[in-house]
Amino acid sequence: MSKTFASAGDLAEKRSSFTEIGPGLWAFTAEGDPNSGVIIGDDAVMVVEAQATPRLARKVIEEIRRVTDKPITHLVLSHYHAVRVLGASVYGAREIVMSGTARAQVAERGQEDWESEFARFPRLFQGHDEIPGLTWPTTTFSGSMSVWLGNRRVDIMQLGRAHTAGDAVVWVPDSEVMFTGDIVEYHSACYCGDGHFGDWGETLDNIAAFDPAAIAPGRGDALDTREKVAVALANTRDFVESTYRAAARVAARGGSLKEAWEAVRAACDPKFSDYAIYEHCLPFNVARAYDEARGIETPRIWTAARDREMWEQLQA
Repeated sequence: MSKTFASAGDLAEKRSSFTEIGPGLWAFTAEGDPNSGVIIGDDAVMVVEAQATPRLARKVIEEIRRVTDKPITHLVLSHYHAVRVLGASVYGAREIVMSGTARAQVAERGQEDWESEFARFPRLFQGHDEIPGLTWPTTTFSGSMSVWLGNRRVDIMQLGRAHTAGDAVVWVPDSEVMFTGDIVEYHSACYCGDGHFGDWGETLDNIAAFDPAAIAPGRGDALDTREKVAVALANTRDFVESTYRAAARVAARGGSLKEAWEAVRAACDPKFSDYAIYEHCLPFNVARAYDEARGIETPRIWTAARDREMWEQLQA
């Protein structure tokens, strides 16, 4: 069992890839680090997910400029987490889009999440002095909205709660390609610390109903065939359900958080221990699963102090 808190010991730079997953549709991936998506329209570019810092966002922009010189006009943020949104300032997008629920979460817990994630991911937050502050959307929506990039329609939708209460996906109907944020991962652990286990499976069903030809997941390699999409959906579902079932059994008999931790490890280690950020996510996933199983509907706010308190409790 790892004794290093979250990703505090993960300091090696990751190798990035830029993969075309449909005509004018690209996935920026980096060995299990947060992914970004790129949608090139007739006259403009939309980016999905900003990255954690301006330093990392510039890596995405460098790849975009290898394939197009069209202006970046739209930035879509699938949810509020710091590693997804705090690089937003360098894109110069005139519209920054979030669901209304995600915006409310920025107001409720955005600063606490930033401080918490800063301690969890020291490598991702190199160059953090450039971050001008919390990222706020210029445009919010409830349910769905569409953006036209010339003749290319892009649909931004809430398909259900999963990774957070405010999750949004981006669908490009002309190519049947979806950008899912952290609702779907590929060979990477799902972070469930702010999640809704009871809803996650139905949200995956709603994604599957689109029958995507390709998906850019939140983490892990681009899924450029329907076969890969099916594998990622199934593995994500298995990860979430295995975590919750094990913790819920402990909670049902009045067991402790430490017992839930041991039960989830027994259920998940054999299947998922080689997944990216598995050790990072596990304590947060157990804590949230244990809370949800005990009837705590709204995820409690993580702070740097709560992170450390939980970690020390599990390591005792």
